[in-house]
Amino acid sequence: MTTVLIDYGSGNLRSAAKAFERAVAEAGLSDTVVVTADPDLVRRADRIVLPGVGAFADCRRGLDALPGMTEMLIEQVAKGGKPFLGICVGMQLMASWGREHGDHRGLDWIAGEVVGLDPADPALKVPHMGWNDLRFTPGAHPLLAGIEPGQHAYFVHSYQFATAEPAQVLATVDYGGPVTAMVGRDNLVGTQFHPEKSQATGLAVITNFLRWRP
Repeated sequence: MTTVLIDYGSGNLRSAAKAFERAVAEAGLSDTVVVTADPDLVRRADRIVLPGVGAFADCRRGLDALPGMTEMLIEQVAKGGKPFLGICVGMQLMASWGREHGDHRGLDWIAGEVVGLDPADPALKVPHMGWNDLRFTPGAHPLLAGIEPGQHAYFVHSYQFATAEPAQVLATVDYGGPVTAMVGRDNLVGTQFHPEKSQATGLAVITNFLRWRP
């Protein structure tokens, strides 16, 4: 099995790749982890990961700047049903729209929009940065298997994914009100938190993704 992490100039790829490689080794899996900007490798992959750090529009432009990559993702993920994990802005790009510094089209794989954080408590700063406790219903998704509500994950973001369908929010955190931490449907899942920086919780999410058969 091959898992590809897409390199489009907008991800913390070194630490993400190392986290996936560690998960493979510790779980005793035989998967190969590849970082690539080559759409043909995405076509041949078994699992696809889209990281992302920065502004929504910049990440979308970076993805579209790779010849054939957006089209290959649509073919393999949206139409082909390959397991897909979006991380941080990689998750946000699944939305219909990003509202950061204007209106920008997303991939429209999960209906909704990416909007600015607006904590009810004015003492809470934006960006939301640091550790926060995950809130979810046990059994909410296979990627949360073995993780207990209240385990913490690491966040760095100023915008969140507001889905059109509340049932597609798999987990939240409290930051002056509920904030989307994880979304998903069918073969798609995304985390607003960084699993590669979230220690045991993040390693469990990655391992669950590598074992997932949607």
